[in-house]
Amino acid sequence: MKKTILTVVAVCLFVATGMNANNSTAVDNTVEVPKISVELNSFCKAIVKGDVETVKKLIELGEDVDKKSLGMAPIHYAARYNRVEIVELLLANGANAKKKCDKGYTAAKYAELSGAMEALQALKAAMKK
Repeated sequence: MKKTILTVVAVCLFVATGMNANNSTAVDNTVEVPKISVELNSFCKAIVKGDVETVKKLIELGEDVDKKSLGMAPIHYAARYNRVEIVELLLANGANAKKKCDKGYTAAKYAELSGAMEALQALKAAMKK
């Protein structure tokens, strides 16, 4: 009986002291990182969507047909997404078909990698001229 009472008292003490423990050893190591939003420019977005009319209007308004967005020129996006009409439009407005992206790929290489055979044919025809 004595053993039982001592065991119960000991357990109660451990429980009571555990409930009142002051754990002030926690350190807040969080660092707040600012969010940087990087987006594709509106000209290249229109190309990706295949919006020919918007692309025409932006070119009329003076959009640079060789200006890179996220490391790729508009011709690269048009080739990658098989936008043949836009490829031809960009080339007609002075886009450089041989220009390389930041990864070192040409528009023809993007067309080849993505299986955009029509765009690849348009690019090859333009390079022969």
